[in-house]
Amino acid sequence: MTKLGAPPMPWQKYVTDVALELDPDTGVFVHREAGLSVSRQQGKTELILGLQVHRAMAWHRQNIIYAAQDRNMARQRWEDEFWEKISDSDLAKRARIRKSNGAEKILWPATRSRMGITANTESAGHGPALDLGIIDEAFKHEDDRLEQAFSPAMTTRPMAQLWWASAGGTTKSVWLNKKRAIGRALIEQAWKTGEWPGVCYFEWFAPEDMPRDDPATWRATLPALGHTVTEAVIAAELVKLDPAEFDRAYLNRTRKPTPPTDPNVPKGKWPGLVDAKSRPDASSVALAIDVSQDRSYASIAAASKLPDGKVHLEVVARRPGTDWVVPAVVKLRDLWKPVAVAVASSGAPAGSLIDDLAAAGIESPKDKDHPQRGDLAVMRSGDITEACGQLADALNQGTVKHIDQVPLTAAVNGARTRRNGDAWTLDRTSSLVDISPLCAVTFARWALLIRGPQVEEDYDISDSFA
Repeated sequence: MTKLGAPPMPWQKYVTDVALELDPDTGVFVHREAGLSVSRQQGKTELILGLQVHRAMAWHRQNIIYAAQDRNMARQRWEDEFWEKISDSDLAKRARIRKSNGAEKILWPATRSRMGITANTESAGHGPALDLGIIDEAFKHEDDRLEQAFSPAMTTRPMAQLWWASAGGTTKSVWLNKKRAIGRALIEQAWKTGEWPGVCYFEWFAPEDMPRDDPATWRATLPALGHTVTEAVIAAELVKLDPAEFDRAYLNRTRKPTPPTDPNVPKGKWPGLVDAKSRPDASSVALAIDVSQDRSYASIAAASKLPDGKVHLEVVARRPGTDWVVPAVVKLRDLWKPVAVAVASSGAPAGSLIDDLAAAGIESPKDKDHPQRGDLAVMRSGDITEACGQLADALNQGTVKHIDQVPLTAAVNGARTRRNGDAWTLDRTSSLVDISPLCAVTFARWALLIRGPQVEEDYDISDSFA
């Protein structure tokens, strides 16, 4: 890379040190596959070129194939970037180029190695055995045809490697998203077991809870920052790019479709209701439970009446599965003595927990006209519709506060509704994300305002801490 005019930055050296590690016992590469997911303009192209030239010069008779979005883009990068940098370097005398259409090659006579290109087709890589296959701009590939074409051509080559590289894509980037998921899973498993696989994976990206406008986020996710990229440049990109495209290009996030506006959910009001210092009032709290449609996550929310008359909304617990919910609610009930614990009826995913709640001592009121603190409030269809309308009114009127929790804000932004008579209700099926956090705070607010006035008025807050 230094000979080619681009000395490696620390992140590039780290990647090559790991990916090109040799097994001291066998002398072959430890990893037969290397995945690289990094934001744009971080030096990925220079790394890929250095990788190819190193392979061509270090070993004899190497067949190296490069693929991009399509053959035209591969040819453009191969000729306008790869060859230009080689021909302008001290290595120019060691290489020569063949530009014939369909037989494009950069040849290295001393080792009889060659660098070629291919199209994004099922027949890519067919022919001579392949020593190094590179799939660049992986976000443009919607299936695994290149991987399926390259892999069989490598089976007889002991030093063969498949590399793929890309910035974040979209929800249509099926192959890239799958490879990123596999890479993360392999890393997590390796940390648990201490056994590292024959695949290495490198990724720099910003999780959704890292703000896009914070330079600390950029420093954590842009490995070329301070080397070839400056904070001033990234700040300028933030101003001129659509937020979703900035996230994809510079924070390496998967770009998701812009959710269509649902007129029933006033999500535009939500940011203005943030109060990071808001806290629930322990003397006036209602709890609610909700479960995602696929039962992969459950949420417990609290709503609390504040001294200024507004209602504090908060997700107090959100975890995978449902087995933890009932024990958690029992503990919260004993701690807070809530005015009610709300849960949707048996027609909703959380309805399956009603019997378990009852078995744990959280039951419906024995006297419907005189409910007690901590009693269960089972919401019927009409109650749910009423609660949804009430929350929408509260958002529009600015009578709620929240602390801007990521799962809850995501649920507000991705929520969709469906008609229920002349009214509407939140719709788990059509929503773009898991809306159980939003359903939970909606139900908790309803329980606070409907059940709250019915409970005993002489409640002493000190009872919560007995």
